[in-house]
Amino acid sequence: MPNDVLIVEDDALIALDFESTIVNFGVARVRTATQVAQALEMIAERPPDFALLDVGMGAETSLDVAATLETRGIPFAFVTGYRADMALTGRFADRPTLSKPCLREEIEALLRDLRDTTMRSADVASET
Repeated sequence: MPNDVLIVEDDALIALDFESTIVNFGVARVRTATQVAQALEMIAERPPDFALLDVGMGAETSLDVAATLETRGIPFAFVTGYRADMALTGRFADRPTLSKPCLREEIEALLRDLRDTTMRSADVASET
């Protein structure tokens, strides 16, 4: 599991649910941003190992946060209350996307996939 997860979610109850779920997986630090500007500041101060981004955040979207994470090589996934196939097209269409409400198992699988990918990358790097 990652050590530091950033949740970008404007609904406090959903954010608390995500946080509780992720902490129960053994993640050491979970931070929450409720606005895009706040998320960007948190990333600049201390980049997370992984981020979970709500697509629609009131009058704004998390796409600027996604672009920043992508530039920094930080893995992330989207969560959306809209149909996943309608929410993301173009640049981020290949990113993992969960539909709200998310099952605990879906979030856990997402974090395990991240762990497995990270371990494979580390193995390849050690072989070279």
